[in-house]
Amino acid sequence: MARRLVAGELSLDQFVKLCAPTASPPLEDAHPDLDRKRRCGFPEVVFAEGKSVPSLLKILAALLEAHADVLATRVSEEQASAAMREFAGARHNDLGRVLRIAAQPGNHTDRDQQASAGGRIAIVTAGTSDRPVAEEARETALWMGAEVTMIQDVGVAGPHRLPERLHEIEGADAAVVIAGMEGALPSIVGGYVDCPVIGVPTSVGYGASFGGVAALLGMLNSCAANVTVVNIDAGFKGAYVAGMIARRLAEERRR
Repeated sequence: MARRLVAGELSLDQFVKLCAPTASPPLEDAHPDLDRKRRCGFPEVVFAEGKSVPSLLKILAALLEAHADVLATRVSEEQASAAMREFAGARHNDLGRVLRIAAQPGNHTDRDQQASAGGRIAIVTAGTSDRPVAEEARETALWMGAEVTMIQDVGVAGPHRLPERLHEIEGADAAVVIAGMEGALPSIVGGYVDCPVIGVPTSVGYGASFGGVAALLGMLNSCAANVTVVNIDAGFKGAYVAGMIARRLAEERRR
């Protein structure tokens, strides 16, 4: 926009108006950030847990009115049922507890089928017990416009399984690797691939796993140089970081 101002294509008033943050609607108990897409590349994501149904519906409506594709995480069945009654085209992934609503009807289909515009992400799980976190990650990556490859149940208890699937990770811009128990899988994957690996520890495991702390510490102590780690059960955070990496690389390829 600054170049357009210098070139005389915009007046000073137009430039100031375009640079000004989008005003947020006055809601009783929330302050949606409607300017986030301009600043950060993607709209605000709604953490639904703990919000009342009426409050959540108002927030979602405000985002949709601002032409933002909605992503809400940790959505309860009650919240999802109300949202799907209220908003046409709302989609609920009950296992991942994620709700998506396209600002324009039909966007989900178009986006999911033409997802390579946002890069390529591989989501890898150690076991089927990690799948709820993986589904949260998958929905997040799709919302960000990425092409997603899911590789499930290839943990270190069966070491032959991962090498058989490595060809599916080739060409990925980033890998989100989800594991509980001792959290070893991101290190193994990291030793095979040439992309960033985002480890997501899960709370899957027996008593001494301390609700995912053992997996978290194991991943943080990884000797694989390309592994970084997000919080326990944070499928959204892992996929969001991967999505930002993938989008930048996809933009570079288009150039």
